[in-house]
Amino acid sequence: MVISKEAVLAWIRAFAAAVEQHKEYLTELDAALGDADHGANMHRGLQAVLDRLNGVADRDIGTILRTVGMTLVSSVGGASGPLYGTFFLRAGTAAGTKMELTADDWLQMLEAGIRGIVDRGKARRGEKTMLDALGPGLDTLKASLQEGQPLNEALRRSAEAAREGMEATIPMLATKGRASYLGERSVGHQDPGATSAYLLLQTAAETWTAGA
Repeated sequence: MVISKEAVLAWIRAFAAAVEQHKEYLTELDAALGDADHGANMHRGLQAVLDRLNGVADRDIGTILRTVGMTLVSSVGGASGPLYGTFFLRAGTAAGTKMELTADDWLQMLEAGIRGIVDRGKARRGEKTMLDALGPGLDTLKASLQEGQPLNEALRRSAEAAREGMEATIPMLATKGRASYLGERSVGHQDPGATSAYLLLQTAAETWTAGA
């Protein structure tokens, strides 16, 4: 199984649709921990991405993802724009000029994107951030591929691990970002960034395993 350029484009569109569908929920989560704008900001940025996708749809995967990243950096407010933008920029650089991706390509791209978030946000797991969903997703993808699981199964397991990581942010004490200002009051709330990060991996799994 390989992931075609068209499948990558379909994933980006599916992620944008998922954020649009859950926009109010993401904003509700952010109201408890931040500025109550995560859903609106992500939706605005991804709509800008959709506007630019057709202009690069015939290019290689690296160019497509770097375009996504640059658009998010320039159009999403708060911390989300730089963090998601860096994720896509780094993933796009890792993809290079490829027109289709293998399982190992996707693993390397996900690793590169997450390293970019760590570098940009100076965060680590356990601090109630998007890394608490992406990190388990990456670990499970890597372990599943090392076990010899087919890519479609590895993607499903990766998304499920991201969901569990997202839910695990509820009892965490926030120590990064605006949520950290709340101290103990941040406990008991699901992190909005971890939630949108779960949607990122969930839509990848659903898009790329459709019919598999």
